[in-house]
Amino acid sequence: MDLNIVWFILITVLFVGFFFLEGFDYGVGILLPFIAKKDDEKRVIINSIGPFWDGNEVWMLTAGGAIFAAFPHWYATLFSGFYLPLFLMLFGLIIRAVAFEFRSKEESSTWRNGWDWMIFFGSFIPALLWGVAVANLLRGVPIDETMTYTGGFFNLLNPYGLVGGITFVVLFMYHGSIFLTLKVGGEMLNSVKAVANKLYLPTVVVAVVFVLYTFFEVQAFQAKGLAMLALPGVAAVALLLSGLFLKQEKAGLSFIMTALTIVFVTITAFVTLFPNVMISSTNSAYNLTIYNASASPYTLEVMTIVALVLVPFVLVYQAWSYIVFKKRLTKDSELEY
Repeated sequence: MDLNIVWFILITVLFVGFFFLEGFDYGVGILLPFIAKKDDEKRVIINSIGPFWDGNEVWMLTAGGAIFAAFPHWYATLFSGFYLPLFLMLFGLIIRAVAFEFRSKEESSTWRNGWDWMIFFGSFIPALLWGVAVANLLRGVPIDETMTYTGGFFNLLNPYGLVGGITFVVLFMYHGSIFLTLKVGGEMLNSVKAVANKLYLPTVVVAVVFVLYTFFEVQAFQAKGLAMLALPGVAAVALLLSGLFLKQEKAGLSFIMTALTIVFVTITAFVTLFPNVMISSTNSAYNLTIYNASASPYTLEVMTIVALVLVPFVLVYQAWSYIVFKKRLTKDSELEY
């Protein structure tokens, strides 16, 4: 296995980790204005992700850095072509981070409600745009022979891209609601469980629609053959089991199942792309691949050594943070945010 394949796999792993971890993070933020009405309830919801949200975003930054270093042509085409959606995504993440820190600085209900909606929009916009971006990468975007994106922002807002965006939003909301069943206690737990149960059926429906749409819309998916259905099949089974475990009051197993759903959806997307990293809808000869978009072999060698040394420390640290902050939160807990 050459280093080009190794780094494609490593970037896949980084996005798997990002969508799994930041997925429940976004979901909680989207649900915030609707799942809690009183200020102390909202504080519990926010503090459930308080120790984790910034660490979860590191996975996205690391994935972007890995693309820049390992596949610079991919990075250049992606970030120039998707400039506006990426800017909107970054803007959403900025106002979200500011809202987390500023919300509890004043007692005014107007002040706090305003920041609550900033958390909502700062979670909803990135979740939606990530779905749009992934869908368009699978479908293909206009790229010419110089590896230049020749479309515009509204090219990305095609029906398939929007269905992908909606799917990500709903799936993350469901994932976040189940995460909350593990993190909140007291009287809030019942209301959180009720929301998670209500979100189950809509999540299944949009997931089925997106998979079917992908099968008919994405030529790269069709080219892989019927065997390709195995990966989304695993995701579908995991999603169905999450609802079953939720009904049985087994929140931990339900959360694992939604995590597996997101993991296998992400793996499906990258396996569909391989060996491409961006598909040209203009001409398949203009596709960016792990070879024509990659850095030099020496760069990949150095990066591999650095990754092997440092990544295990990062994984251990983040796992430790989840262990330290595993306690359930109630209105009587000491709340930071």
